[in-house]
Amino acid sequence: MKVHLRMVGCRLNQSEIDSMARQFSAQGHEVVASPEAADHFVLNTCAVTQEAAKSSRKLIRDFHRVNPRSSTSVTGCYAQIAPGEIATLPGVRRVIDNGEKSQLVSLITGQWIDEFDSEPVERGAPGSLGRTRAFVKVQDGCDNACTFCVTTIARGSGRSRTLDEVLREVVYLESCGYQEAVLTGVHLGSYGHDRGDRQGLRNLVEILLRETSLPRIRLSSLEPWDLSPEFFALWQNPRLCPHLHLPLQSGCDATLKRMRRHTSQRDFRALVQAARDSIPNLNVTSDVIVGFPGETDDEFAQSERFIRELEFGGLHVFRYSSRPGTPASRMRYQISNATKKARSAKLLALSRTLERRFAEQLLGETRDVLWEQVSGATPEGFINLGYTDNYLRIRAVHPRDLSNVITETRLESYNTGVIHGTVKGVLSAPDFPLGGGVPAAADIITK
Repeated sequence: MKVHLRMVGCRLNQSEIDSMARQFSAQGHEVVASPEAADHFVLNTCAVTQEAAKSSRKLIRDFHRVNPRSSTSVTGCYAQIAPGEIATLPGVRRVIDNGEKSQLVSLITGQWIDEFDSEPVERGAPGSLGRTRAFVKVQDGCDNACTFCVTTIARGSGRSRTLDEVLREVVYLESCGYQEAVLTGVHLGSYGHDRGDRQGLRNLVEILLRETSLPRIRLSSLEPWDLSPEFFALWQNPRLCPHLHLPLQSGCDATLKRMRRHTSQRDFRALVQAARDSIPNLNVTSDVIVGFPGETDDEFAQSERFIRELEFGGLHVFRYSSRPGTPASRMRYQISNATKKARSAKLLALSRTLERRFAEQLLGETRDVLWEQVSGATPEGFINLGYTDNYLRIRAVHPRDLSNVITETRLESYNTGVIHGTVKGVLSAPDFPLGGGVPAAADIITK
């Protein structure tokens, strides 16, 4: 069977769809990049905003339009909260709830196989979607219940995988040739809490650093109230990437209280300072919601001032989206779309300024870069794109395709979200060629 896999939403959804791809490949099925070539579609949906739900519906309709003979299986948060809406869309054969998502491949194929007992899947093969970073789901669900968030409704309470399960997956991914593992979850910082281990995430990271040799381990989004200054001692190991994504959501204490976020300006400021004191060249990024119910002009101004003060390395800016079943959807003083749009534009401009300011501080330095893809070629060589350990996007022209290779790279100049660099030397490369090996630049240019 030929399967086309897609997702909408967060890194957790990405980790789940990547796992499905490996499972299909391990069973002998073919994961294809083109929907026209597929016998079956699988879509992992998102419901965090109205736009995410709309995108999910559009993808299902697009799948059916380009390949009406194929069938579709749909899962994810939008499918969880609106299964009836999904089931009526053209081509949909199955709606699989989040509780059964881990068995999705077996439900579709009627087969079961332990993907981690199978032969390693080469990174360049379709089964791994050609990525150099592996997203590893270590927990699901959340017990916090922020008033704006539908994910708790869709995903349920917090549930952690065992240490052995996560270690086994990371060891397998390392054998596939991946250079980086990104630990992810709905509420990553709560890892282990449901099993009685309040230091669960710290213990997990220590085990992965001790029992694996992956060049890079990265943590995805972490709620600020889950961390203590002692946690940052983990970064004494240089394999742990110096990048923290700490969702703020608002820089105004009154808004944070209505959001039911367990932090404040004072606590968040102290945490970021402790992290920066412990981790050299740390890049701290964040999420911010504008237009939350009741957000006055003064509250937004407070939030903007606090964001400027914290000097993040970049922001994800979201316009508040009312989601069914959440307390915020029933709050008074809903904000107009025009106001949300204006506030979003202001913070996006600020984000670009902050990103440039952080990047320019590092110009002239040499940092490790994991190269992820080639965007084209010039007479001088391949245009390689990748990320530093502290998550800055880098572009460099080099005679070779450096995909899935880590190099020392001098950071030369910054332009619109990308640093232009010069490769100095190879630090880490797979033991075996991936995706057919590494061709010379001239081979591509002349074809």
